[in-house]
Amino acid sequence: MKKEPKYVAFSTQKGGAGKTALTVLVASYLHYVRGYNVAVIDCDYPQHSINEMRERDLKMVEGDEYYKGMAYEQITRLEGKKFYPVVESSPQEALNDAEAQCSQEDYDFVFFDLPGTLNNRDLVIALANMDYIIAPIAADRVVMESTLNYMISVRDNIMNTGKTNIKAMYLLWNMVDGREKSELYEVYEKVIKELEFTTLKTFIPNSLRFRREQSETRRPLFRSTLFPVDKTLVKGSNIDALADELLELLK
Repeated sequence: MKKEPKYVAFSTQKGGAGKTALTVLVASYLHYVRGYNVAVIDCDYPQHSINEMRERDLKMVEGDEYYKGMAYEQITRLEGKKFYPVVESSPQEALNDAEAQCSQEDYDFVFFDLPGTLNNRDLVIALANMDYIIAPIAADRVVMESTLNYMISVRDNIMNTGKTNIKAMYLLWNMVDGREKSELYEVYEKVIKELEFTTLKTFIPNSLRFRREQSETRRPLFRSTLFPVDKTLVKGSNIDALADELLELLK
C-alpha cells in the first residue's frame, strides 16, 4: 500500500518573510539528517528560487572536488539515498506535479513553495489541498498585518467552507532579533491569541548564517538543497528544534 504523504506549505503573502529559505532548511534537515523521504514542489512563479538554488548547488558539486567529495560521502553514509527532488511547477500544475512525483516513489512529506497571493483561483485550490500551512512572521508591523490578513483570508475563505484538506495552520516566529524587547513580541502574541491562531513554540533567530550557501570559499554550509545544515551551524539556529516540533505536529 502506497504511503500518503503530508502536503505542507510555508506560505505567506509578504515577500522577504523567509518562506523559501525555511522550506529548503526544513526539507534538507528532514531528508538528510532525520531520514524522512521528502520532495519539494517549487510553484513560486516566476522566480522559482528553490529550483534555481538546486541548479546552483548541482553546478558547484559538479565543478568542485571538495563538494563532490561531500556528496559522495553523504550518499555512501546514507546508503545510496538520493538528493530529494525539486520539481519546477506552477500553482495551476502543483497538485498534478506532486501526484506524478508521488506515483514514482513513497514520500513522507511534500513541501510546496507557493506564491503569496490569494487572488489566483489555482493557488486557492492548491492551498485547499495542503494538509498543513505554516506562515512565517516577524516583529514588523507590515509583515505582521499582511500575514495575519492572509491567515484570516485562508481561514474564512478556504477552511470554513469545509471543502479543504487543511488540518491546521501555524504561525512561526522568524528572524527574531534577541536584542528586541520581549514586550513587542508579547503585544503581537496577544493579538494572535485573540484571532485564535496558533504559534509554534520554536522560533528562528535572525542570523547571517541563513544566507550561507555553497561557495568557492568552502565555508560550512547552512542553506543547501543537496546537504543539511552543517553540524557546526545547527546550534543556536533552532532548525533541529523546529524539525522536532513539526514532526510532532504534522501527523
